[in-house]
Amino acid sequence: MILAAIQGFGLGLGMIAPIGAQNTYILNRGLDRNYHFASAAVCSCCDAVLISVGIFGGAELLGRNPAVLTLVTVAGIAFLMFYGLTSLHSAARRVCSAHRQRNMAASIEQENPRLGRKTLSLVILGTLSVTLLNPHVYLDTVVLLGSVGGQYEPERRLAFAIGTIAASFIWFFSLSLAAARMAPLLENNTVRIAIDLLVCSVMLFIALRLFLGLQD
Repeated sequence: MILAAIQGFGLGLGMIAPIGAQNTYILNRGLDRNYHFASAAVCSCCDAVLISVGIFGGAELLGRNPAVLTLVTVAGIAFLMFYGLTSLHSAARRVCSAHRQRNMAASIEQENPRLGRKTLSLVILGTLSVTLLNPHVYLDTVVLLGSVGGQYEPERRLAFAIGTIAASFIWFFSLSLAAARMAPLLENNTVRIAIDLLVCSVMLFIALRLFLGLQD
């Protein structure tokens, strides 16, 4: 059972760690130090539910209903494009503000409402959107991890699920904490513009890949 848990942890970390929509969103929340642990908790809990569903039978069910995944993909493309363009708008506002003010640190939140203190409900809603409207989440958790975990005997299957879920919690909370700790070092306006452009690029790239996938 311990070996199954270790295998689940390694495979889960390998699926979750690569840069993607969830990681980019958690990184942004951590840098803003605005309910970043709440975002990490929402992502981890969603992953825990989806992984459990996949391992204990959901992978086969989703495979029989490709229309559901297509619908999620279309919604995900729309959301990723919106979030990516929002980040681009944030970068543009920072550039414009830099020309008007010398002390950006004192005026960023006034110049850009998106970077102001979001309420907990908005943060949770945003986290749920970037998680549940991202078809990659279903492919990684329900389909891939579910297919692998479903091959184990019942006892080892549970251990595998615990390992993958632990990987999700450890990764998202570590990323959130690291981003919050690095935030004071990244308050430079040029750095934050670069981060916004990176977020925009990642979101639009994922949206493009999803769109091209629909054409196949």
